[in-house]
Amino acid sequence: MRPDEKQRLSQLRRWRIRKKVAGTKDCPRMSVKFTNQHIYVQFINDAQGVTLASASTVGQPAGGEKRAANAATAKRVGALAAEAARNKGINKVVFDRGGARYHGKVKVLADAAREAGLQF
Repeated sequence: MRPDEKQRLSQLRRWRIRKKVAGTKDCPRMSVKFTNQHIYVQFINDAQGVTLASASTVGQPAGGEKRAANAATAKRVGALAAEAARNKGINKVVFDRGGARYHGKVKVLADAAREAGLQF
C-alpha cells in the first residue's frame, strides 16, 4: 500500500472514532498518541476544548533511564498519566486510542492506567 493511501485511511479511522468519543469536564477524553520515539497522553475536555492534564516521555527521564516508545515505557507513562489525572480530580475517563489497534503498547498503557485507579 502506498504511504499516502495508508495515511489517508489512518486519518479516516481517527475521524470515525472522534465522531463517537467525546470528553466532558466530569469524564474527559484520555487521548493516546504513539510516535516512533515518544508516547503522549492527554486528558481533554472537548466541551471547552481544554487539556486538563497530560503525561509523556518528552523531557528529562528520572534516574537517567532511557525512554522509548515501547511496552515497558508505556506501562510507566500509563501510571504517570493516571497519577496526573487523579491530582486534578479526574477518576473516570473515555479512552481514545487514536486509531491504533487495542493491543501491545496501547493495551499495556490502558491496563497500567486502570491499575493506578482510573475507570474507563
